[in-house]
Amino acid sequence: MSPRWTTADISDQSGRVAVITGANAGIGYHTAKALAERGATVVMACRDGDRARRAAQTITTATPIAVVGLDLASLASVHDAARRIRERYDRLDLLINNAGVWWPPYTRTEDGFELQFGVNHLAHFALTGLLLELLLATPASRVVTVTSLGHRSGVVDFDDLHSERRYRRNTAYAQSKLANLLFTYELQRRLAADGAPTAALAAHPGGARTELFRDASPAFRAVNAVIGPLFTQPPDAGALPTLRAATDPHAPGGGLYGPSGPGQFKGSPVRVTSSPASHDGHTQARLWQVSERLTGVSPVTAPGRV
Repeated sequence: MSPRWTTADISDQSGRVAVITGANAGIGYHTAKALAERGATVVMACRDGDRARRAAQTITTATPIAVVGLDLASLASVHDAARRIRERYDRLDLLINNAGVWWPPYTRTEDGFELQFGVNHLAHFALTGLLLELLLATPASRVVTVTSLGHRSGVVDFDDLHSERRYRRNTAYAQSKLANLLFTYELQRRLAADGAPTAALAAHPGGARTELFRDASPAFRAVNAVIGPLFTQPPDAGALPTLRAATDPHAPGGGLYGPSGPGQFKGSPVRVTSSPASHDGHTQARLWQVSERLTGVSPVTAPGRV
């Protein structure tokens, strides 16, 4: 393996099935492309099927890329997508919870959740739970959830999860990205305790130049265009932490991968640390219970008891 981990370090993925949410653009697209080029059967789970199909057509591989409609702002859509994946495939090696929204105007999902918390965390919690049967039936399978540096300022406000009292875009985003890590660590704890063949990991892209900034103000985008290159990297580099978490045979369950450079903004993907808040066991367990109640999905992590 080279000192600087790249896509060249990804082993042959032939015979493996990978479901990637939000795979039609940005980090998700480059994750899908790299896995498909190594032989994986890639399923793009995306809200816009036409965009996903156009994106899939730009990736030339021996195995066709499949597209499944998935609107993470609708639990009904999450259930439908999971059902179609279960019907179509008898194994699932990789579930990559990649899609996300960043700083939108205050919006509710179809089910009444604040959009960032609903899409970034709750929908992926539900999707993972609904696909765990396939994951548990597949040796050495992994769930990789994409978080953000924004988790560092995150606090889970259990008294106002959906920002009904006060909405601050950055606060709600940070909460959702902290939730990604709390979920990952609690999922890994439960999987390990039940002797499951599946591992849960997380990754963050550092500062990656993607479409995530589309809801930012014109002033923010103007400033970012000038100073962004100093602290950001292109989306293909931003995808490397996800790819390493998904494919490195030495990546441990519960591991978080991100860029190696100062502040974890840029650089080769390595194992990194997350905020102390993300390791709070009480908050992890409480968020899991609340997520079960809100989504109606209770993930079963014990093999043979799905």
